Amino acid sequence: MDVSFLGGPGPQRGVGVVAPFDFALDRELWRWTPDDVSLHVTRTPYVPVEVSLDLARVISEHETLRDAVSTLTEVTPEVVAYACTSGSFVGGVMGEHAMCEAMSRAGSVPAVTTSGALLEALVELDVRRLALVTPYTVSVTRALEEYVAQAGVTVTGCAYMSLTRQIWRVTYREVVDMARRAAARGRLGAADALFLSCTNLPTYDVIPQLEAELRIPVISANQVTMWAALRRLGTRAVGPYQALIDTSARSGTGIGTGTGIGTGTGSALPAAGPVVPTGSVLPEGQEPPDVRGVHGVSDAQGVSGVPDEKQQEGWT
Repeated sequence: MDVSFLGGPGPQRGVGVVAPFDFALDRELWRWTPDDVSLHVTRTPYVPVEVSLDLARVISEHETLRDAVSTLTEVTPEVVAYACTSGSFVGGVMGEHAMCEAMSRAGSVPAVTTSGALLEALVELDVRRLALVTPYTVSVTRALEEYVAQAGVTVTGCAYMSLTRQIWRVTYREVVDMARRAAARGRLGAADALFLSCTNLPTYDVIPQLEAELRIPVISANQVTMWAALRRLGTRAVGPYQALIDTSARSGTGIGTGTGIGTGTGSALPAAGPVVPTGSVLPEGQEPPDVRGVHGVSDAQGVSGVPDEKQQEGWT
């Protein structure tokens, strides 16, 4: 068969992706990727540590990131993305900026991280009040609350799963159930948006359903990572009926109705200095008022219903 008329494959632009060693959702990242872009995925070295703040710190060390980015240089990506939420928020906003700088220097290309992309998305969608869903333990969830608080964002409610391994096995049904709990109106009022944290949490297909039900934008870790990386290329992520990506999907979610922080033009969050979270987390050592079974639920920014983290290891 003569295929010379095809002229060979079309030109491809590259996005380098640095993922944790246990990342299992490569295919989900590809679903946000347009046909003329290729993903070049590499992983950090294996370490025998379960999902925790300790693991987040280990896999976000600058030397680890530089080594990972260096493995991608031969395929010349135009941007590098660090696809890990906890690894990019564990050092706070300043730590995330330093990670981007380390990766950018190693690859001589722009760099983004999942948590940095989250803050960009909150600006794009004019979000000041955020509900959270995490698969993490309470300590990792607390660190995420502190991270968004540093950017001036209030957490109105949070639901978490206390998982320490195999997060990719969580079902869509479980994600939806947790989202409903997190977005329930508490004493701090309604959220402007909902964030589904962790790049190992499957989310692509549930986003439109949740946006239609909750009437607010729903964003996820993998979604914001690809959205921000592809913006650096001057192109768009593929995500029909997702408010962050498809502006026509914003009409039913409250975007542009005066519920947010400004014009949605992509400018940075106001630089009013660090914002100290007020009542967003339990102080170290303080016991929660009640326990609500397997799923932890936080109301009004307080982490309540904390299950025993060791007891919940491996739960899916």
